[in-house]
Amino acid sequence: MLKLIPLGGLGEIGLNMMVVEYGDTIFVVDAGLMFPEAYMLGVDYVIPDMDYLRQNRGRVSGVVLTHAHEDHIGALPYLLREINVPVFGTPFTLGIVRHKLEEHELLSTAALHEVLPREHLKIGPFEIEFIRVNHSIVDGVGLAIRTPVGMLVHTGDFKMSHTTMEGMLTDVNRFAQCGEEGVLVLLSDSTNVEKEGHTASSQEIGAELGRIIQGARGRIIVALFASNIARIQQILNIAARLGRKVVFNGRSIEVSVSIARQLGYLNIPEDMEIDIDDLNRYPDDEIIMVTTGSQGEPMSALARMSAGTHKQIKIREQDTIILSSKFIPGNEKAIGNIINNLYRQGADVVYEKISNIHVSGHAFREELKMMINLTKPKFFMPVHGEYRHLVLHCRLAGEVGIPENHRILARDGQIIELDDNGFQIRDNICAGRVLIDGKGVGDVGRSVLKERRLLSEEGLVVVNMAFDEETGIVVYGPEIVSRGFVFETETGYLLQDAQCVILEIVEDITPDVPNRVERMRQRIQSALRQYFFFTIGRRPVILPFLVEI
Repeated sequence: MLKLIPLGGLGEIGLNMMVVEYGDTIFVVDAGLMFPEAYMLGVDYVIPDMDYLRQNRGRVSGVVLTHAHEDHIGALPYLLREINVPVFGTPFTLGIVRHKLEEHELLSTAALHEVLPREHLKIGPFEIEFIRVNHSIVDGVGLAIRTPVGMLVHTGDFKMSHTTMEGMLTDVNRFAQCGEEGVLVLLSDSTNVEKEGHTASSQEIGAELGRIIQGARGRIIVALFASNIARIQQILNIAARLGRKVVFNGRSIEVSVSIARQLGYLNIPEDMEIDIDDLNRYPDDEIIMVTTGSQGEPMSALARMSAGTHKQIKIREQDTIILSSKFIPGNEKAIGNIINNLYRQGADVVYEKISNIHVSGHAFREELKMMINLTKPKFFMPVHGEYRHLVLHCRLAGEVGIPENHRILARDGQIIELDDNGFQIRDNICAGRVLIDGKGVGDVGRSVLKERRLLSEEGLVVVNMAFDEETGIVVYGPEIVSRGFVFETETGYLLQDAQCVILEIVEDITPDVPNRVERMRQRIQSALRQYFFFTIGRRPVILPFLVEI
């Protein structure tokens, strides 16, 4: 019996990770992360719970990557740290992975294997073929997975739009050939199932960028996703046509450009690229800068420019800043702050809400229908999306003839068992989310997030007090310190009265009471909570530090 077990990506955008299992062999499609939601204070990243893979580590035979976006490769270092298995991907994907593993000090022990589109690899009973797809990153692939019970087709992230860039064209013919051979189940990207029609062409975006750049009076600063090599090449082509020099600024941009250049995916004319230190040697109207920060990342190059803290670049009045990417939900406020700061410094800012300068990398509804019609699957399973996207994609599959009992609407952690006769959805396995905070993996849970939220919303009150061990007499304090709660100079009476509340408790608990200090700590927390809520309507976190000396 063939098993599919999504560990992430079915119920959220990002966190993509699919287990494919038959007999004693397991392999994993993608190992992605997602960025923290608003309530995850202080959290850097979120990765899938990989406990199922740990429990079956002896059966895990490899990881197959569809492309190099963080929501598909970001959790890979955390997987390889515990289960060191071979990793298969296209050249650009593995180029980005190498850089990531080097940062995690895992590169020397990693087994990375390059596979080109239309090439095959064997993992136990599985034969896996890479099929080129068009996405907002080069070297993206879908997968044709031949199993003992039939063929699976996993689209990866894809769209059907035509492009002139090598390495970016969806191999429609190969998907159609898979359909003729017979596809048991299609696993298809659901991200843009709410969008009618087809995605816009990259040529339209290039023409709009060219118009904006040609009409600009001063420097051009373009912020985009570092992995969007096709967009970077469009900007280089425009720069060549207009005689402008190009500067790359931002570590991730520099890494992506270097890898794409080595692989032949970027063509940078000789003498076009200049170093950031040489900017002032050229007139402003001869400069295009490609940088990071299109999502409002606080430490990105664009964020530092907008705040006036970038060491080498100061925004000037005639600068034109282009944010050539979609505003990811949750980032709107941070992006808005950057745009406002850029306007305050006199720059002109162009972004998706006022100009057609971004095209999605995910298929719209007509393209999703086309993928179903090409592959003609017996069963259909939507992946990559929030739950509403999966539901809508199932309904869309119904519009092109997939019967309701042949549509697999699953969630993270469910076990889908498949054969030629049908499918069953079994009980859940553990498939939650693991929070990454600094070097800590999984040590931040609900209770810690609750404490962080309380600290951020209500503030902190610390009580310091020392007692004589023999007599029980207070020898220091009570000292009350507040942070994020009240201005002590303006409401000093509040804290002074709180000291009286504490001293009443001290007098009430005599020195001969067992566990006196611990009882006093609990009483002080409870009494101060009630006092502050009654007097000011707030519930700060109370931390009493009581010692006997």
